[in-house]
Amino acid sequence: MNENFMRERPVLPLILSMALPMVLSMLVNSLYNIVDSFFVAKISEDAMTALSLVYPVQNFINAVGIGVGVGINAVIAFHLGAGDREKADLAAAQGVLLAVVHGIVMTAGSIAVIPAFMRMFTESEAVVELGVRYSAIAFSFTLVIVLGVTFEKIFQAVGRMKVTMISLICGCVANIILDPVLIFGMGPFPEMGIEGAALATGIGQTLTLIIYIAVYMFTSVSVRIRRNKLRPDIGMLARLYSIGIPATLNMALPSLLISSLNAILAAYSEVYILVLGIYYKLQTFLYLPANGFIQGMRPIIGFNYGAGEYGRVKRIYNIVLCMCSIIMTLGTIICLLIPDRLMYIFTQSQETISAGETALRIISAGFIISSVSVTSSGALEGLGKGTPSLVISLCRYVIVIIPAAFIFSRLFGPAGVWNAFWTAEAVTAAAAYWIYHRSLRIKA
Repeated sequence: MNENFMRERPVLPLILSMALPMVLSMLVNSLYNIVDSFFVAKISEDAMTALSLVYPVQNFINAVGIGVGVGINAVIAFHLGAGDREKADLAAAQGVLLAVVHGIVMTAGSIAVIPAFMRMFTESEAVVELGVRYSAIAFSFTLVIVLGVTFEKIFQAVGRMKVTMISLICGCVANIILDPVLIFGMGPFPEMGIEGAALATGIGQTLTLIIYIAVYMFTSVSVRIRRNKLRPDIGMLARLYSIGIPATLNMALPSLLISSLNAILAAYSEVYILVLGIYYKLQTFLYLPANGFIQGMRPIIGFNYGAGEYGRVKRIYNIVLCMCSIIMTLGTIICLLIPDRLMYIFTQSQETISAGETALRIISAGFIISSVSVTSSGALEGLGKGTPSLVISLCRYVIVIIPAAFIFSRLFGPAGVWNAFWTAEAVTAAAAYWIYHRSLRIKA
């Protein structure tokens, strides 16, 4: 394939052609998150609380896979833009090597720490037991998850967005179908409860990886994973990590944030921990589609940056910022109009629904302005500027929101935690705008 279309096609049609397949797959993935949680909530409210407490560890696993994948994507796209296919092949091979090592280490580590991790936030042994049972199966698929993300980023780097769309959608659909079958037992399948939810997820992720490998083996892909390039290359590993570590931290910071907020909210009631967990399920309907545009943008902006097309880089950024803002505006309207119906998907407890209504209305005040930080951070990763991107995420997930949540909760109770969200988004947006444009001036 000739990737020069990323430099030659008009910017708006190019972004739409690259991003819309990813937006569609992210919407399906969002639906999976909602459906998965819907069926788990049918088991019991304790089961839903267990999933909320396990989520930060799951997010960390995804963060490592996606973070290093972002590094792979950026380096491959840059070298393709510069016309160096040998270096692009080397980046792909070294990325697969890292995925295998990371997957094995995280499988053992995550299963080992989850009991102690959950007891940090709850005294309910029933909740801990459910979380451990879920994690033992879900975390066994860690290597599959990390390898799947690696192939996803390789295909995206060469512009094969439809491959990633089809693979992700097939995995998500399989997961959605298997959830009720394995959780409640249908036909020849036994009732597995919360373990069934974990197994359904793992099977869906395995199907996605199988499709990636089949497409790679039986079709022409311009970047190849060559055996002679699998030997560790210190220079390339350093380059991948220089982008991947900041990107990993970007993705992992929500785990730190959620754990910190859970600790603050636990002083009031487990109801608020459940509300926070439900919010993070719901917000995937916004941030995953927005992330679809970001994923579509990364290889384009990286390719054009490598080719020296700095004017196109600026136009790409501005268009994606507008797209993300439209998505966030729709999300804000929905959260203001029907927050009770959104909460009712996961719980029938009137106390939880009432607390959730308040939370969604307050948190949604920061959705639109968050477009600036989300787009800026994603663009910087695509440009290979991992450290400035990390600074934006630190502002968004740690530096502003955690102190604000602690202080506001002492003044206003649980509502103070919800107000910390939009406060952090406003402050971070201003910082992100400055950081992004300053980073571009260094090169351009």
